[in-house]
Amino acid sequence: MVPALYMDAVITPNRSLSERGFVILISIITLANVASAAVFVAMGAHWVPVFLGVDLAAVVVAFLISFQRARNVERVQVTPHRVVVTYETPKWTRVVWESPTVFTRVAVDRDESDGRVIELKLALSGRETPVATALSPRERADFAEALETAIWRARRGG
Repeated sequence: MVPALYMDAVITPNRSLSERGFVILISIITLANVASAAVFVAMGAHWVPVFLGVDLAAVVVAFLISFQRARNVERVQVTPHRVVVTYETPKWTRVVWESPTVFTRVAVDRDESDGRVIELKLALSGRETPVATALSPRERADFAEALETAIWRARRGG
């Protein structure tokens, strides 16, 4: 029999630039670099286009790394018997936290000035692991409340 899941949250990092936006941005940067390169070549600075090409390549690589990391997810599962946090990529899955539900607690660090959630952690016997780091402080506060509720319900079996 498969144990009941009281929470199965998948947390993904937010990326505001779509792939279409990426193509448009790179096209604009390429056009600007080509125009700049033409001006510099006309002035006799023949090495400037090389540096502009390296600049464009660096921007493309940075965005490709960002898109790659956007496919990484954090999964938090709460069952009556255990709390499990895993990191998942398209190539591998790694469990980073596993603890008995009965003894697991949610630790929330808040900003003293405005009460925002700075960090959310799962804790057990002196061990801690951060959770939901990809979320904004407001989203993290909502997630902390949902996680505490799921653990409370799992302990009580309902």
